[in-house]
Amino acid sequence: MRLRKIPRALGYLEANKNVVITDFANQKLSDYFKNDKPIHLEIGCGKGKFIIEMAKHYPQINFIALEKYDSVLLRAVERYNALEDRPTNLVFVLGDILDFIPHLTKHSIAEIYLNFSDPWPKNRQAKRRLTYINFLKQYQEILIPGGYIVQKTDNHDLFMYSLEQYDLADFDVIDVSYDLHKTDKFNITTEFEDKWSPLGPIYYTKVRV
Repeated sequence: MRLRKIPRALGYLEANKNVVITDFANQKLSDYFKNDKPIHLEIGCGKGKFIIEMAKHYPQINFIALEKYDSVLLRAVERYNALEDRPTNLVFVLGDILDFIPHLTKHSIAEIYLNFSDPWPKNRQAKRRLTYINFLKQYQEILIPGGYIVQKTDNHDLFMYSLEQYDLADFDVIDVSYDLHKTDKFNITTEFEDKWSPLGPIYYTKVRV
């Protein structure tokens, strides 16, 4: 489905610099996180339901919500601003993960979330998948020793491909579910998950550096 461009999105995000980084070359995470709590990063936060609820549920953790499309991040920040009690352990970042990684301190992220990433189903698109080995090697640079990647997807082919890539990158697969919603695991859902999980299983894995 084609993304609808919202002309006012960038202006809105730039007007909310108290909680949004639109220029990470000149805005520092330390200006937002004035503590040494662990940092978790969601790559592709969408409309923000998951990451906002995680921030509310885990006040002892700092969260980064990364999204490369301003029209999508707009919805996440609007959701956040509509709250009466906004979590202060959350910052939204506009940008692509490959551009953002060089601005992160080495071994500074405790956990990465990959929720329903684009499967890029054609073979020639494999290098664009967020679990392609070259991405995983870059995640290793920013994850702390013993840090985690947590992945959820409704795409079986992407899931099996990802498990292979984790193995190639020497990640330890510590938890796997082929039908997450039939387990008793604690699970905060995304908007996509709420919509599509009735149609089929949600695949889940947690891997460690």
